[in-house]
Amino acid sequence: MYYFVYGFLYLISLLPLRLLFVISDGIYALVYYGIGYRKEVVMRNLDIAFPEKSQAEKSRIAKQFYRNFIDNFIETIKMLSASNAYLRRHLTGNWQMLDELYKKGKSCNVLLGHMFNWELANHVVSLETKHKFLVVYMPIASKLINRLFLKLRSKGKTHLLSAHNMRNDMLPYRNELYALVLVADQNPAFPNRAYWLNFFSQPAPFVKGPEKSARANELPVVFCHFEKTKRGYYRAVLHLETEHPTSMPEGELTMKYARYLEGVIRKDPAMWLWSHRRWKHKWQPQYAPSWIDDKPVIESKKVN
Repeated sequence: MYYFVYGFLYLISLLPLRLLFVISDGIYALVYYGIGYRKEVVMRNLDIAFPEKSQAEKSRIAKQFYRNFIDNFIETIKMLSASNAYLRRHLTGNWQMLDELYKKGKSCNVLLGHMFNWELANHVVSLETKHKFLVVYMPIASKLINRLFLKLRSKGKTHLLSAHNMRNDMLPYRNELYALVLVADQNPAFPNRAYWLNFFSQPAPFVKGPEKSARANELPVVFCHFEKTKRGYYRAVLHLETEHPTSMPEGELTMKYARYLEGVIRKDPAMWLWSHRRWKHKWQPQYAPSWIDDKPVIESKKVN
């Protein structure tokens, strides 16, 4: 079954991107107007994040989000047969930041969120950096889909580390210069073990792992997001937040990242993955020791 599915998708990937976008438009209409995939979740998230916006404005964001969401998968399929030169044309970035850290003999942690197109970035950045490019991934429940994505995500120079076995998977690279990519907008499995802060208009938990890793190894931390310059083309924007995370109070790095993430989402909200439940964990008074915000808890608002 794997070879059949892979072969089918590979044949589709040979189509010109402009034709693939015609297919994407058709799938968008089916998903948004027909199936309504996770539409309630998307709209509820937008209601929470943007209470000041009208329903018409939030609907426009939702529609563009679904277009980006479907394009993300279509562009990912295109990657199966696309050359490195082709992919580099479709994602550019200020890679010199990573080069400067490499020249200093420093590894780094790169923190990013689920912004489109992270699959394209996974491949291209691995080609552009001199660091060993390590990406932590969450295994997918479906063995078939998981195998397909492992094949795709390791196509370039990316070395994949399972989130379930990260410590052991890191061992071969501990004495090399590496850039460790951590998706830092994941919803923590255990909210009582997370950092808590105001994110948009409600308290939200953020995983402690990215900050703990940087502090334990005194690693420079780079924040990253992606901008869509036109359909099918992106720019990665890297920002060196600190070279010395232990000089910051505990929790401050996570708070700075949350503020950074919120800022880039507000600038172009349709680029973020609204179909996951960012606010599924509710603030409880017993989480108070994990509160890292410099502002008081914003009382959660009821959203219909």
